Amino acid sequence: MVKDRSAPDLDRELSDVPPEQRWREWMRRIEAVLFATASPVPPEELARVVGAGAAIDLLIEDLAADLEGRSFEVAKVGGGWMLRTRAVYAPVIKAAADVGDQLLGLSEFDIAVLAAVAYHQPITRDGLKDIFGKEISRDLIGRLYAADLIATGPRSPRRGAPYTFVTTERFLVAFGLETLRDLPDREQLADAGLME
Repeated sequence: MVKDRSAPDLDRELSDVPPEQRWREWMRRIEAVLFATASPVPPEELARVVGAGAAIDLLIEDLAADLEGRSFEVAKVGGGWMLRTRAVYAPVIKAAADVGDQLLGLSEFDIAVLAAVAYHQPITRDGLKDIFGKEISRDLIGRLYAADLIATGPRSPRRGAPYTFVTTERFLVAFGLETLRDLPDREQLADAGLME
C-alpha cells in the first residue's frame, strides 16, 4: 500500500488562482517533484500535488516544452517520469562533476550479460551459460545485483528450482527505456552484426 505523503494543508485545487497561473503552478509543482527525486515518479504520485481535474500527461507535455533547449529534459522511464541531463552533455559532466558513484562502469561483457537477461528474462545462470558458452561468474552477477540492474526473478520450474534473474527499474532508467518493449529489435541487432 502506497503511503499518502500529501500535506494536509497543501491546496491542490488552487481555486482562487486564475486558470493560466494555476496551470503554471501545477507544472512547477511537478517540476519540483521530478527535480527532487532520483527515480521515475508515476502519475498517481504526481497527482498528489495538483488538482483533481489536472491532466498529468498534458502538464508533463507543457513542462517538457518549457525545458526545450535546456541541458536537461523530462523523460518517461519505467512507468513514470524523471528529469535527466540530455545525453549530449555527458562529456561535460564527466569532465567537471563528481559523478563517480553514478557511473555504472560496465565492461562490454557486463553489458552483453545484461542484454541477455533483458531479452531472455527470467533466465537462470545455466541459461546464461548456454548463451555465452561459459559459466557466468558469481562476482559478475553480484556486481549487477549490487548495482540494482538485475534482481532475483521467479524460481525456475525445473529440478532444483534454480533462481532466475530479471532486469529492474534501475536498468530501465540507466538505459533510458520506458519499458522492455523499447529494447532494440533482436533481428535488427543481428542484421547490424551486433548480436549473434
